[in-house]
Amino acid sequence: RGGLVAFPTETVYGLGALALEPWAVRAIYAAKGRPATNPLIVHVLGEDEARPLVSRWPLEAIQLAAHFWPGPLTVVLPRTAIVPDECTAGGDTVGVRAPSHPAARALLERVGAPLAAPSANRAEHVSPTTAAHVLRDLNGRIDAVVDGGRCPFGIESTVISLDGVPRLLRAGAIPRTEIEDLLGPLEIGAPAAVAQSPGQHRRHYAPVAVVRLAPRPELESVAAKLGGRIGALLRGDTPAPAAVAVARLPDDPQGYARGLYAALRDLEDADCTAIVVEQVPSGPEWDAVRDRLTRAAAA
Repeated sequence: RGGLVAFPTETVYGLGALALEPWAVRAIYAAKGRPATNPLIVHVLGEDEARPLVSRWPLEAIQLAAHFWPGPLTVVLPRTAIVPDECTAGGDTVGVRAPSHPAARALLERVGAPLAAPSANRAEHVSPTTAAHVLRDLNGRIDAVVDGGRCPFGIESTVISLDGVPRLLRAGAIPRTEIEDLLGPLEIGAPAAVAQSPGQHRRHYAPVAVVRLAPRPELESVAAKLGGRIGALLRGDTPAPAAVAVARLPDDPQGYARGLYAALRDLEDADCTAIVVEQVPSGPEWDAVRDRLTRAAAA
C-alpha cells in the first residue's frame, strides 16, 4: 500500500518505503522532517536487484559486492531513469546496498522491490539502534515497526562513490583500510555540488543536549564550563568528571560504535542539557565514530 515501515538492519533501524514510487519516498521526508537535499540509500537483496537501478556496474562494484555484500557498504553510481529524483535529492547518482540483517532481507524478499530507507528517526537526531528508539521519534508518524532487537554494528554503512575515481563519501561500519586493501587508495570527501550520500550535513546524529568533545585531561574543566545538567560519555575506565549521569563505552572502535547511539540517547533520557564526550583516538579505525561525534557536537 506504499506505507512506511521501520525495520532493523545490521547498522541502524531504517525507515522503509517503496523506492521506485515517488509519493512513497516523499512520505519518508515528511515523517522525518528531512531536508529534500539529503539523498536516500536504496536497499536491495543483491547485485541482480541493484543493476537495474544504475547505468553501469564497473569492476570496482563487482569487487566490492563480492567482498562486502550483503553487509554495511553502500556504493554510489549513476542512476537509471527508473530511480525517482526523490531518492537522489535531484542528483544523477544513487546509493545502493544489500543489508545482511535477516529481518531486512526477509522484508525485501516479501516486498519484492527495492526499499529506500534512511535511519528511522527524526532528522538530525541520534540514529536508532532499537525499536524503542524508533517509536520514541516516530510513533504516530509511520505505519509499523519490525522489532529485530539491537542492531549489531550500531553505526551506519560506509559509502563509496564509484562515479569516477573511487571516493569515500561517508566513513562507516566497514573501515576505509579494508576497502583500500581491495581497491587501493581512496579519494576522501564529496566534490559534487549535489550531495551523493546522506550524512554530509554539518550537524547530524545529535541529541537534544549540547555536545562538547574533550581530551581525557580536559574533561573536568570542559564539564565545569557547561551549565545545567551535565552528562559524560567516557571510554573504558576514564575517571568521571562531575556529572549527573555517566555512560561508558568499550575502548575498542567496534564496541564503541555498537553502543554509541544508545549511550547518547540514555544521557538524553537522563535529562542532561549538556554532554561532555571523551575524544576518541585518531587512528583510521575510529574514523566513523569520530565523524559522528564531530557532527553531533557541531553548533
